[in-house]
Formats: sequence, structure tokens, C-alpha cells
Amino acid sequence: MTAKLSIVLGPHGQVRDLRDGIVGVAGFDLEFIDKKRMPDAYREMARSQPYDICEMAPTSYLMAVAAGAPITALALPMTRRFRHAGMQRLRASAIRGPKDLEGRRVGVRAYSVTAAVWTRGIFADEFGVDPDQITWITEEEENVQSFATPSNVQRLAEGQSIAELMKRGELEAAFGGLAGAGNDLEDELVEIVDDADAREREWFERTGIYPLHGMIVVRNDVLERHPTLASALFDAFEQAKANYLERIRSGEADGAEDRRYRKLSQWVGDPLPYGFNENAPSLAALVRYAHRQRLIPNEPPLQAVFHDPRIGAAIGNVQSEALARASRT
Repeated sequence: MTAKLSIVLGPHGQVRDLRDGIVGVAGFDLEFIDKKRMPDAYREMARSQPYDICEMAPTSYLMAVAAGAPITALALPMTRRFRHAGMQRLRASAIRGPKDLEGRRVGVRAYSVTAAVWTRGIFADEFGVDPDQITWITEEEENVQSFATPSNVQRLAEGQSIAELMKRGELEAAFGGLAGAGNDLEDELVEIVDDADAREREWFERTGIYPLHGMIVVRNDVLERHPTLASALFDAFEQAKANYLERIRSGEADGAEDRRYRKLSQWVGDPLPYGFNENAPSLAALVRYAHRQRLIPNEPPLQAVFHDPRIGAAIGNVQSEALARASRT
């Protein structure tokens, strides 16, 4: 008899075959639940864990675990995107590079959003930016209710938006997608790092860090009841991804996201690597950034929060190597 489990996933190409039933999870029947906004699912999973399996933002996951949430992430990152790019400024602004952000206000959906954690960490490491010298203006509440934001984080009043502040010139910089939302500013926005593509490639070749987003998280009681679930999920996600990558290579999958991964594969190899070993440098960097930005109280051992059933005890050595490598970046 198969066990029925609820699951929430974003609309990613690499999970399409799971959603469509072309690829199954051996011994389990997945009941897919669609959410209009995936950040709402992240918040629910951080606070009350209503789903058996759920995609979740990595930093929200780390914060939730630190706060005692009974969940475990499998080393199955759902999306990848380099983050030197993505922060924009008004064209007329005096800001010319990341260091110029110090002493200014910058808009972000929430302080703990994973994209912002990556960019703040990269700006600190690569451009010498002190994120504590920036006032972060946020629109939404943080996913983990017990988290107290640092003193340099200010929440907008109800009814205010980052886009409107940008339009009035009260904010000069914000993360993309917020700055021009709902107004006519798109033509007035430019990237703060104008040579991001070249910098991202050099950074990856030097550090091995490939920023990850969206982890597959499972409630601990579900993993305990079903000892074969983690391995079965790995196998199913791997097969669905292999099918997707073949569609990318053949040109059958040719949307904007598909083309982005096709281009990335030319220099990162597998554009959607799964597994602990394959992601250790990236996981270590994200944990380090989250701790540095005061999102989590300490840096937990990677094997304690990211599970790969295929390697078991070997994780410890990989984790130590990854942390050492990340600390040199």
C-alpha cells in the first residue's frame, strides 16, 4: 500500500514530470498542492509545517530550524541564479558601485529573503561592503515569527511600497522586481554591478559557489515514519531532472528559464546539481552568510541540516572541506 503525502513545489521545468505523473516516487503517492505565491508556502512551512514535503527558501529553512522547526532539507536545490546582478539603482543616482550603498537606504522584500542574503554576502566579500552600514527597507514580514531584525532594518508602514518610494526618489536602490513594480520606472533603473556576468563567472571558477534557492524540505515525523522516503525522493527528482535537461538540450524546452540554464551549462556543467557533495561549497557559503547577517545564531554543521541519503557518514569530511574552502573566499 502506497503512502499519500502532500507536497508543494514551484512551477519548475525540472519537476514537471513529477507533477504530471510521468515520474513517480516509489512507494508513495504525492498530492500536489498549488500556491499562488511560493513565499506564502515558505512562511507556512517555517511556522506550522502543514505540508509533508515542501519547497522552501534556504535561509527561511535555516532560520526555522534554528528556531526549533522539526524539518529537514534534502540536498535538492530547485533553482540556481548568480547574485552579483539583481540590485538596481536609479539611473540619476550618484551610486556607481556596491560600496556606494553604505550610508543609504536599500529596498528588499524582506531582510531574510535568500536573494538578498546572497547579494549582501557577495558584496561584502567581493566589494568590501559593510551591510551594517546600509538601512534595509522591507515590505513584508519575516517568515520566522520569532526572528528580530537587526536595528538597521526598517519595515514600511501598511500601504507603502518600495516601488512608490523609488518613484518619489526617496529610495535610490532596491532589489530587482521591487523597484519598478507597478510604475513606469523600468527605463530609469540600471544594475549596480554593470559587469556582473563576467564577475559571476570568475567568482564561480575561483570559489565553486553556485548560489542555490528553493530546497526540498520534509517534516521530521514523515521521515521517521517512512525510512525509504528520502532515497525515493532523490531518485525521482534525479530522473525528472534528467528528463528536463534532455528537453533543454534538444530545444524542446525553450522558455526564458530553459535558455538561461542551457547557457549556464556551458560553463557550470550541470545547471541544476543535486546532492551534498555537488553543493557543499554553496551550502557552506550560504550558512556563513546567514550567520554573518545575524539570521541564525551560529553555523551548524552542514550534515545536521542538509541530508543526502546516498553518502551518509561521508558528509562530515565533505563539510569540513567545504567550510575551509568557503572561508578562503
